[in-house]
Amino acid sequence: MENIFTDEYFMKKALNEAEIAFEKGEIPVGAVIVVANKVIARSHNLTELLNDVTAHAEIQSITAAANYLGGKYLKDCTLYVTLEPCQMCAGALYWSQISKIVFGARDEQRGFITMGTTLHPKTIVNHGVLAAECAEIMTRFFAKKRS
Repeated sequence: MENIFTDEYFMKKALNEAEIAFEKGEIPVGAVIVVANKVIARSHNLTELLNDVTAHAEIQSITAAANYLGGKYLKDCTLYVTLEPCQMCAGALYWSQISKIVFGARDEQRGFITMGTTLHPKTIVNHGVLAAECAEIMTRFFAKKRS
C-alpha cells in the first residue's frame, strides 16, 4: 500500500493554514508540525490580529506542539511551512531541536538561508516542496494589497 503521508500531503495542510491567514488579512504563511504522521500543531501568521511581530506561523506551531507533547523539545517532529523561516523563527526552531523542517517557497530577502542563520546541527532541511503553490499565495496576497 502506498504511503499517503508524503511531504506534499503535509505541505497541503500548511497551505490550508496559509489560506486562512490570507482570508484574515494576515501575510499568508501556514505551518503544521507532525510527529509519526500525525498533525499535532497547525497555525498561520497572527501578527495583525495579536498586534505582535513575533506571532509568526512557526512560533505559533512550536508553542502548540510543545504544549501537546508536554515538553519544549520537538525531537522526532517535522515542521511543514509554506515560506522559508526568518532568522527569528529559525532561532526558535534551533532551540526546539526540531528534527526536520520542510518549507515551500524561498524568502530570498529575509529567509534564514540568506541571513546566514544556523539551525540545530541535527535538523534536516528539505525545501522546494510545492514551492510554486506556496509562492503563488504570497504573490496573490501582495497583489491584492497593492490594488
